[in-house]
Amino acid sequence: MPLAEDIITSRHRITAYDVDTISVNDDIYRQSLVMTADSILCPWPVSSLQQLNPENLAPIFESKPTVVLLGTGERQMFPDSKIFALFGEQGIGLEVMDNGALCRTFNILVAEDRDVTAAIILNP
Repeated sequence: MPLAEDIITSRHRITAYDVDTISVNDDIYRQSLVMTADSILCPWPVSSLQQLNPENLAPIFESKPTVVLLGTGERQMFPDSKIFALFGEQGIGLEVMDNGALCRTFNILVAEDRDVTAAIILNP
């Protein structure tokens, strides 16, 4: 689904998405990724919620965002409470949503110059 044209001052914005891809500035990603307004980590070695652990969350924690949007695929699914606890220990907010909601929310928060990181799980 293409997203409406927005004027965003950052380098990265999500321009489209579907069940198994995310387009960032018209580059198509088919593997899970972590992105901010200024950086993209792809591939991110997570293809399911069960694979979330301190090691693959470390790049997110190192950047110290205010909030992380976790996209869980076509449907919203919640990770284990231990994952929420890890974010709480770091003082980072965690919002869990389906990938479509994540894409729309990410662009809005970036347009507001908010310190947001998107962690998007895609199943290859």
